[in-house]
Amino acid sequence: MSRPYAEVIGDPIAQSKSPAIHGFWLARLGIDADYRASKVDSCELGKFLGTRRTDSDWRGCNVTMPHKQAVIPFLDRLDPLAASVGAVNTIIPEDGALVGYNTDVPGFLEPLRPLLDQTHYFRMARVLGTGGAARAIVKGLAGEKLVIVLAGRTPDKARALLEELDPQGEHHAIDIAHFADPTDFAFDDREQCLDLVVNASSLGMNGQPPLAFDMSHAPPGSIFYDIVTSPLDTEFLKAARAAGFRTIDGLSMLIGQADHAFRRFFGALPPRDSDAELRTMLGA
Repeated sequence: MSRPYAEVIGDPIAQSKSPAIHGFWLARLGIDADYRASKVDSCELGKFLGTRRTDSDWRGCNVTMPHKQAVIPFLDRLDPLAASVGAVNTIIPEDGALVGYNTDVPGFLEPLRPLLDQTHYFRMARVLGTGGAARAIVKGLAGEKLVIVLAGRTPDKARALLEELDPQGEHHAIDIAHFADPTDFAFDDREQCLDLVVNASSLGMNGQPPLAFDMSHAPPGSIFYDIVTSPLDTEFLKAARAAGFRTIDGLSMLIGQADHAFRRFFGALPPRDSDAELRTMLGA
């Protein structure tokens, strides 16, 4: 007997925590459905989605690296947010059409919401990385009226990304190497300011080079946010905590974006009162 299912697609895919997250919620809610991980090569995307389009049990898929932009030509339409970001991380079949969504934006902003709902004199984010994840992060932060300093190995790429995603914003592009060396810049009184330092790259991930960031570049009271989930407690976050800064780990964004996808896949609200138990399971 067939069962409804959703899945995550990417290449590689074995490291994905999405099956564990969605599986936990399905079991907790008693929903008779599956959530799987499927390795899909870039050259097979069109064929894969064509097959899934006709599968009545398929409820959709999450999309991870390196397919978040590559899937767009195979979709029938994009949700306005996904279109503005230029990246899709969730595909839903709707009345025979494949519709692309981006739940990375609300997922990234979710742990910041209590701060973003406050009033600040000034808001700035130093965002490190210009890859696919950075697109959603820049779009989300720009929508919350933060001035963004986007750092990449190629400043021209960073500038182009800022101009594409928020052409009216007064943002800045810089070489990521700038943040590796100490600075003697004297920050002003940061009272009632919101300062973020976000690692939107894969630097610091298992198997990747470390992220070089000197803490002298962080204004007092900054919040450090790392989207890397393997390891969960990165050297970047450890150094920030040691220097007295607040930190947010990658599971916060991962669980937040999964929440919005789960609602569309299975038509139910995930049991977020069990987040602590979910985090323990994922960290085991």
